[in-house]
Amino acid sequence: MLAVLLCVLVYVFVTADLQETNQVKDAEGQTHAAEEERQWEATEVETNLSLTDTPSDNEADHGQTYDLPQPPPAKDQIQEAAEEKRRDSLETNLVDVPSDKVDHVSDTKKTLDVPPPPPAKDQFQEELVIRPLHSGDTYASFQFRTLWDTDFLRGSKVSHYQLFPKSLGQVISKFSVRELHISFTQGYWRTMQWGQPFLPSPPGAELWVWFQDTVTDVDVAWKELTNVLSGIFCASLNFIDSTNTVQPSASFKPLGVGNVTNQRFLRYAVLPREIVCTENLTPWKKLLPCGSKTGLAVLMNSEKLFHSSFHSQALHIRPVCQDFKSTAWELRQTLNVVFDLHSSDQGKREWSLFKMFSRTLTEACPLASSSKVYVDVTDNPQGELFELSPATPLLSQAVVLGDRRTYSVYDLTNQATFGQTRSLNMLLRWRAAESGVNMLRPLLHGERYVAGYGLQTGEIHTLVYNHHPYRAFPVLLLDTVPWYLRLYIHTLIVTSKGRDNKPSYIHYQPSKDRLQPHLLEMLVQLPPNSVTEVTVQFERALLKWMEYTPDPNHGFYVGSSVISALVPSVVAMDTNSTQERPLFSSFFPCKEESSYFMRVYTEPLLVNLPTPDFSMPYNVICLTCTVVAVGYGSLYNLLTRTFQVEEPSPGLAKRLANIICRLRGVPLL
Repeated sequence: MLAVLLCVLVYVFVTADLQETNQVKDAEGQTHAAEEERQWEATEVETNLSLTDTPSDNEADHGQTYDLPQPPPAKDQIQEAAEEKRRDSLETNLVDVPSDKVDHVSDTKKTLDVPPPPPAKDQFQEELVIRPLHSGDTYASFQFRTLWDTDFLRGSKVSHYQLFPKSLGQVISKFSVRELHISFTQGYWRTMQWGQPFLPSPPGAELWVWFQDTVTDVDVAWKELTNVLSGIFCASLNFIDSTNTVQPSASFKPLGVGNVTNQRFLRYAVLPREIVCTENLTPWKKLLPCGSKTGLAVLMNSEKLFHSSFHSQALHIRPVCQDFKSTAWELRQTLNVVFDLHSSDQGKREWSLFKMFSRTLTEACPLASSSKVYVDVTDNPQGELFELSPATPLLSQAVVLGDRRTYSVYDLTNQATFGQTRSLNMLLRWRAAESGVNMLRPLLHGERYVAGYGLQTGEIHTLVYNHHPYRAFPVLLLDTVPWYLRLYIHTLIVTSKGRDNKPSYIHYQPSKDRLQPHLLEMLVQLPPNSVTEVTVQFERALLKWMEYTPDPNHGFYVGSSVISALVPSVVAMDTNSTQERPLFSSFFPCKEESSYFMRVYTEPLLVNLPTPDFSMPYNVICLTCTVVAVGYGSLYNLLTRTFQVEEPSPGLAKRLANIICRLRGVPLL
């Protein structure tokens, strides 16, 4: 019974669907027939009109016959009907449109174009700057900039990423980071020989972060952030703790937009002993939109980069202003390297991309809106010192670190740059043995060393040079000293030109054993053409035996001093912020025409501490084990041994007699 009922219901539904389908088909057929008839009549009217306008003598002479055109296929009729309905709907919508927008709507109706897609929220630029140094070395600086039009500061969550790395975006959102600056450097930048770098960094690993004001416990967020970054960059950032973390009061102001001045949300740490190798470079390259497959990143050959005099890779994240209306996130990845071509097997000052990187450029990154290579030709205005090939007619001038420089520009987005070989290998040949041009001496320079004798006390000397002939300017000095060097702050002496130079601002945070380091910040006025010396005495602490490093006799590293200042400029700065500038000249903001911001790092210190003879425990263990084995072994043997009395064995005659007695069955003798 149930099966019969189900069959009846299925039959009813199928019949209803068939009837509805037939009705729809009939309606469509009637519509198509009416449309064909209308078009047929319109065609016939046009034909009659053309016949009426034709002269009669022409008809009589030629006897011309006019064939009526065949009606168009049904498919075209359907498309035209749909197009007509859409046009009618547009005309109907014109009633609700204001008068000032009627023209725009009418143009839309005429063109019937799809509205343009919204602009891309991600932008990527890449640049390479090559500067021949007066010392004969070659300085190469890579700049990669990713601009992301989103706002984490308002608490909005983002789940879609295009060019901006997702791992860093999640870090910003998770830990409420406002600014993040991290660098890994191998070697020391020789300022007096190479000049000033575009972006300075101290030897080892440096990390400083500004958190948003919504973070309640900054120390916990800082600790978790260092552990996450340690995994992302395969570095030893997990060794950052309270013993090497400070909270500066005046240094390291935010570089992005925003007026956050509460230093409570700032953390700064440095690991001067961090070794930079390929495992740090590989995750850094993976953050690029094109990776190391195309674009300028192709030149990053690990074998060549780490076989250099200086190597530094950095990453900077900060909010920047975009179009004076909104805020965007800027990711700036930089890689600075100095090649010593004299020490190589070439023995010449000339260089090329292939000689430096063992690779050439074949194309720009497809995702980059700008891809350029700059070669510094400031000292070669007429081409009398060196020859650059292939030659380029593009020249660019930029004010970099207070000096106006001239660069030859190679635009990689232009296919003509690569020529017929589809490869770009820039070559610089020197025409003169020496350049003959004196290097512009850096106006601000710093040095640092340890003085004293013995392993109990010592002195830290910091020298700050002002090479400007007639201008004096203030500098902000930041010193971070580990807790095991106990500073005597009352011995602090600041002298300039043999006279006391009293700092106008001093902030000192004493250390706590095994908890926090010393922090010393001073604002010192540097007289023109002078050397300012800062001296402070310290006492070495005796560590516990578990606190020593595996190689304690090598010494303990102390981080570099940080010198921040507004240095007088050699040329007037261009205040036109809308002018297109290279990336390497626009990182630090400059608000005054007569000065520019500069940050200088001194050398790290290597200090010896009172170190016990770690071979003595081995000797003590050996001696102790020997004594215990001999003494305890003898005593244990005496306590556990059992003693038995044995009679002397009988002679041969007595043994024979006992045998006879045993045979006879009599008692033994």
